[in-house]
Amino acid sequence: MGQKINPLGFRLGTTQDHHSLWFAQPKNYSEGLQEDQKIRDYIKDYVQKNMRISSGVEGIARIEIQKRIDLIQVIIFMGFPTKLLIESRPLGIEELQKNLQKELNCVNRKLNISVARISKPYRNPTILSEFIAGQLKNRVSFRKAMKKAIELTEQADTKGIQIQIAGRIDGKEIARVEWIREGRVPLQTIRAKIDYCFYTVRTIYGVLGIKIWIFIDEE
Repeated sequence: MGQKINPLGFRLGTTQDHHSLWFAQPKNYSEGLQEDQKIRDYIKDYVQKNMRISSGVEGIARIEIQKRIDLIQVIIFMGFPTKLLIESRPLGIEELQKNLQKELNCVNRKLNISVARISKPYRNPTILSEFIAGQLKNRVSFRKAMKKAIELTEQADTKGIQIQIAGRIDGKEIARVEWIREGRVPLQTIRAKIDYCFYTVRTIYGVLGIKIWIFIDEE
């Protein structure tokens, strides 16, 4: 019987850090958790709707949230910030900040949003899964999409990658799981810095699930 665990949660405190940093009393914890999810969902929807994404890749790797008594600090880590936020909409960040503050209705706390650029976008599994999802939506063969994704990660100096796609692949009647691995992906080694993501893509045949493990380095 397989015992499975999220690779990121497995490595918290060693090679991985929390994406949300704040403290709350037990009775207020659920409210803070829902607020974090609301912030992340709103930012992703805003970027998708207003930034005129032509490639299908939003470029949001992760969103880190730090909360204090009077401040909510949100840092958006993006692979292509110049393309999405600066060139097309110079006031995109200010507009997003203003709209999100109204949505959260946080009167006593200031909201501050900043954007940080990732030097190697295709080293991040979230950005890579968005690329594969865009290829699958355009009816590109799943094997071709996975091989192209592996080529992109090899250019970003990674030690190994594993990609898994599950569902009605290529419109087949019976759902199945297909996977490919290149290099080493030591999932049971805690000191191995492995980045992971799960992404859902809706195609005309149904919903497909994409899982990506990227072995970056060993500490």
